[in-house]
Amino acid sequence: MNRLPSGPWRNLIAGLLYMLAITALATLAYVLAGWNLADAFYFVIITVFTVGYEEVHPIHSPELRAITIGTIVLGSTGVIFLTGALVQAFTYTQIQQLFGTKRMKTQIEKMSGHVIICGYGRIGEALAEELRAGEAQFVIVDLDEARLAQAAAHGFPTWQGDATTESVLEEAGVHRARALATVVPNDAVNVFITLTARSLNKDLEIIARGVSPNTKGKLLHAGASSVVEPTHIGAERIAQLILFPQTSRFTDDTRRMRALGAGLRTLGLELEVMAV
Repeated sequence: MNRLPSGPWRNLIAGLLYMLAITALATLAYVLAGWNLADAFYFVIITVFTVGYEEVHPIHSPELRAITIGTIVLGSTGVIFLTGALVQAFTYTQIQQLFGTKRMKTQIEKMSGHVIICGYGRIGEALAEELRAGEAQFVIVDLDEARLAQAAAHGFPTWQGDATTESVLEEAGVHRARALATVVPNDAVNVFITLTARSLNKDLEIIARGVSPNTKGKLLHAGASSVVEPTHIGAERIAQLILFPQTSRFTDDTRRMRALGAGLRTLGLELEVMAV
């Protein structure tokens, strides 16, 4: 069962439904009194919104006067309530955004040695899931509000802005970060982000996504520590599944490999898997 919206949005919906009901009932009453539909609807609208134009037809009978008085009282009350609910809804949304931004900024300012993920597409989402599973601190930077809303719905810390600009990276804590991953599906944007990040933090580990094979050299020249080419990696993975199906079943189990790697790290060892 779907729940109704809460707070000011519920008041706004209730006000709209109330006004629709009053308008429909008042229009019907005038039509039953002998007016045509167009005149009745027009007169109801100018009455409930207190515009004060002249009457469409003379209001001479007690029935018409009663209908008009009821429309004025109930309609004007509904308009006042609807206007208040509308202002409340806009104010509530702005306050939520203000406090949400302030809370997120405070959370980012407390981060140190974290990872900055630039771009929340398919790779950015998968990367965020893996970092959270590895209990690493990170923040997602993206310009698209809809994508950031999806990230926030998954519980990921986010910051809205253009990652090619110095101010946005500084707000994301680039001076305190240990790594930055730029995974935007646009090579030119990834190059700009890499250049900006490297100019702000010389010791930052920068992992850049390369869509075109010709971009790897540009990214490395711009300051990337490593370049990842998803197309090339995907092709290698498919080849492994075809050529070494038994080995791939073991190495593909990320949970098992993660647990094994965590156990070895307690002994001061690192595990890497290479298909030979």
